[in-house]
Amino acid sequence: MKIKTALILCAGFGKRLNPLTIEKPKPLLEVNGITLLENTINLVKSLNISNIKINSYYLKDQIRNFISDKKFNINIEIVEDGIEILDTGGGILNLVKKSKEEHFLVFNPDTIWNFKYADIIREMENFYFKNKIENLLMVVNKDKSFDKRFKGDFDLKINHLIKDEKVNNYIFTGCQIINKNLLLKFDDKTFSITKVWNNLINQNKLYGFRSLNEFVHITDIEIYKKLVKN
Repeated sequence: MKIKTALILCAGFGKRLNPLTIEKPKPLLEVNGITLLENTINLVKSLNISNIKINSYYLKDQIRNFISDKKFNINIEIVEDGIEILDTGGGILNLVKKSKEEHFLVFNPDTIWNFKYADIIREMENFYFKNKIENLLMVVNKDKSFDKRFKGDFDLKINHLIKDEKVNNYIFTGCQIINKNLLLKFDDKTFSITKVWNNLINQNKLYGFRSLNEFVHITDIEIYKKLVKN
């Protein structure tokens, strides 16, 4: 991999998983005997990436203690959002500002990642650098989603361009490649990553890469209970 640093977003409150997340952060919930966070770290390690940066805010000490206790065989740095939660865009910006790297692979641990995603991510990286773009989202057709309630976030065109149409058939999986310079254009400290995406969509510059894997995302307590029961 040309990309040397992966970011894992772990600052959120996880309110849709209450009461489980009242005393435990969502990334530390377990499915199939492994936490969502460790599952994501294992995928990153399989890609031969050198560094992981994790942002934290809610129940941050538990995240820090988990990483310390597990002693993962990879360089991991935890970066706190600060006195207030920075939302997804602000959280990513806060992470990349503390790195000399220019390109980053970003994960939401809410998705149940598996090693089948490694090949797709390598293909994404090739597409990203070959086309000299700033942001590339891994997307999946909503028919592949375990949670059938998803309506779709975007539409994906033949040329990999992402559009926001009246009917959207593709869901963001929680994995993207992003250029630091794209984020540095934003003056706000706290903002959603969708603000970045919408600006790129308006410029015909947001790209998607299709995954054919089944998409399993911990949307809420209902989905979590189904997965644990299975």
